[in-house]
Amino acid sequence: MIQSHAVVGTPHASRYLQQLAKHWAHKFETTFDPHSARIALPLGEARLAATDEALTIDLSTDDAAKLPDFQAVLVRHVERFAFRETLHFDWT
Repeated sequence: MIQSHAVVGTPHASRYLQQLAKHWAHKFETTFDPHSARIALPLGEARLAATDEALTIDLSTDDAAKLPDFQAVLVRHVERFAFRETLHFDWT
């Protein structure tokens, strides 16, 4: 299992987590509350956690070649919801 992790500083983490989960809930297996989410996507599984200061994103996939695309998909979607602020994603 290949994993990737990012902590994105934002005071709106819970809002973005919920928007993302609701956005994908109609297509993919999704569970969420205001503080955590699990989304099963074709590229792998995304787990998100929200605090007052940051959105934590943990991705896991079976295929290392898919990881850059998986990260890009998450970044594009979160940035779409966060159009009023600039977010920084540092993947490890």
